[in-house]
Amino acid sequence: MWVTPGFPVSVLGLAAQVPLQSHLNSTTSMTTPEAVFKDSPDVFSPIDLVQLPRPGTGTANEAGDLVFVPVSQYTLKDKKNSKAIHIAAVETSITPIVFPLASGGEAFWLDNRTLAHAVAEGSDKDKAINLYAISVKVETPAGLSLPDSPQHIGKFPTDSATNFRFSAKAGILVFSDYVHKDGELKKVKENDEAWENRGDTAFVYDETFERHWDTWVGPKRPSLFSVQLSKGADGKWALGSDFVNLLKDTNHHAPVEPFGGTDDFDVSDTHVIYTTKDPQLPKAWHTKQNIYIVDIHGLATPRELTSGEHGATHSPVFNTAGDKAAWTQLDRDGHESDRAKLVIYDLKKDVQYTLTEHWDRSVGSIAFAHDDKTVFFTANDHARGKIFSLPVPETPSHSSSDPALSAEFRVLHEITSTGSASAIQPRSDGRLVFTRSSLTSPNDVFVLRGLNESGKPAVEQLTRFAASALKTKSLDEGSDFWFEGAEGKEVHGWLLKPPGFKEGEKKKWPVLLAIHGGPEGAWEDAWSNRWNLNVFAQQGYVVVAINPTGSTGFGQAFTDAIAEDWGGKPFVDLQKGWKYVLDNYPEVDPDRAVAAGASYGGYAINWIQGHPEFGFNFKALVCHDGAFGAQYHGYSTDELFFFNYEWGGRPWEPRAQEVIKKFDPINFVDKWETPMLVIHGSKDYRLPETDGIGAFHALQQRGVPSRLVIFPDENHWVLNHQNSLKWHYEVFRWLGKYSSK
Repeated sequence: MWVTPGFPVSVLGLAAQVPLQSHLNSTTSMTTPEAVFKDSPDVFSPIDLVQLPRPGTGTANEAGDLVFVPVSQYTLKDKKNSKAIHIAAVETSITPIVFPLASGGEAFWLDNRTLAHAVAEGSDKDKAINLYAISVKVETPAGLSLPDSPQHIGKFPTDSATNFRFSAKAGILVFSDYVHKDGELKKVKENDEAWENRGDTAFVYDETFERHWDTWVGPKRPSLFSVQLSKGADGKWALGSDFVNLLKDTNHHAPVEPFGGTDDFDVSDTHVIYTTKDPQLPKAWHTKQNIYIVDIHGLATPRELTSGEHGATHSPVFNTAGDKAAWTQLDRDGHESDRAKLVIYDLKKDVQYTLTEHWDRSVGSIAFAHDDKTVFFTANDHARGKIFSLPVPETPSHSSSDPALSAEFRVLHEITSTGSASAIQPRSDGRLVFTRSSLTSPNDVFVLRGLNESGKPAVEQLTRFAASALKTKSLDEGSDFWFEGAEGKEVHGWLLKPPGFKEGEKKKWPVLLAIHGGPEGAWEDAWSNRWNLNVFAQQGYVVVAINPTGSTGFGQAFTDAIAEDWGGKPFVDLQKGWKYVLDNYPEVDPDRAVAAGASYGGYAINWIQGHPEFGFNFKALVCHDGAFGAQYHGYSTDELFFFNYEWGGRPWEPRAQEVIKKFDPINFVDKWETPMLVIHGSKDYRLPETDGIGAFHALQQRGVPSRLVIFPDENHWVLNHQNSLKWHYEVFRWLGKYSSK
């Protein structure tokens, strides 16, 4: 999938276009007198976005009375990204506490009053992950405190241990790390040194992936390890020294790259369950992932729980008792956006069954209730990331993808209906802790109460990380609109209004059409640090964000309908949605219309360029990391399965050739005439930078006003804070030049 939201993935970079970047910076610096965007106390500007607190998701302790949240915040003045752990109480209003992380790191609960902090320390040669215990004291009404200095627990052999999951009852910590072919964690540094001193710089490959997302694949792969972690009679925690590779000699690699983390595995008191790419299939053109279970001590080889033909699997979890497991499973190998169904596996009876076979949405993250009688899960539904629940039925007599279940096990209960929920954690007494963002706020932690009672459960907000910073900004919650799109289907869109918008002021406001990526994605009621729709609205644009054919959360048939039709039905939807806005909002000035998109949205910008008959009449376009030459892309992208599915086959096959001829933007360059800003990251291996360079060269040779911005150290997203500000500067400079009166 060509995705546009931002994730905290690492960026490793060499600058292939450093001279060009230096030239751009010297001529279009942020210090030039040219005013390109508004910045004042009552406007949410790109400067505010870059410096706003960025909370992660909340993690509750087992008792459910405390929750911690990692938060980072960048300051332009210091050019520094400060990180901290915020600890808040769930059951009382006592004052939260902040634990600064001068060197970053990760945290997890050891017990109800002790946090573990894993952090890389030491010189480059001796750098390793050290583990500390942090005691949390709860006093009412005084608040929370950290009465003692962090206690050193132990040290890992490398500086790359991550994704920690702790089983307190077993006294075992499970984590992931990168190891060489021998699978030995304690030999990683020795093997690293041998690799670095091999005498050349060549990477040699006999199979895909040779590069993935933003990294050339080296000699190491991720694996899961377990190690003893327990509290002694003296009250001190201690980390063992025997690190067991649970996946050794299996050709299994977990978490699944490039974005897998703790959501790719779970631990019980006795076992670890995980998902991994099928070890027998070429990874670049297959999406099939299998689920395995392995003894937490590594005393036996992993056992596969999945069987037969299927696609990807995600989010494996145990229930509280550890006798059942659940995960999401797609039917089709090669289609990463197929419907994700909820599968339950009874480990005692060796029976597997699908619980959501008849529900036309894709399940996201999963969690069992504290008593194991209910399963909660997230799902995108009508542009919201909602929480749903289903009762867990008695295990059927035999495995089935469509078991005979009574009606009560097929009627879903919608628990939340706004925003975008994540990190759901059921706790005792009918409570559920979760994290939620929206179009007007980044992540905050909430608790649901009364899930065991009849009626709608009460929702209480526990944190307000950005409330003070956003208090004067008047962000727009967004308005839903619906219209009839391609083939008579109902299509959804968002409209966000700028500050000062008043009904009846004809042709008052410039208008921006934002086109999302994926293409199997959606504009949701969710916060984004990248394509933040309110940032555009706050700069004086009426923002139109349509969820056309291919979008998720509106039924699987609607999602699937974009395959082999990238330039077809989605653009019928975009044209009709655009007409709906112009017909119903006279305040919009169609003579000051602009459009922007990234990834598939960038493809859409290139497609619009070649089709003036669509009648959008945009005065300027912005294309970020957009597809330009489809046939070339079928060979050059890292995840080949994506092209093969979306374009009807491999690029040399007859059906794909037909689709390419019909829908490749490169075939319509002779009609390009709209001024366009092209932006691309050199480390984008999903859509290589030559797509952006090629589009820019076409525009230049046709004499179309155009500008190319290259970020040598960015991937498919722009993650660096200063780069983000530069991105916004260039975008608003370009849009403002052509949309101003």
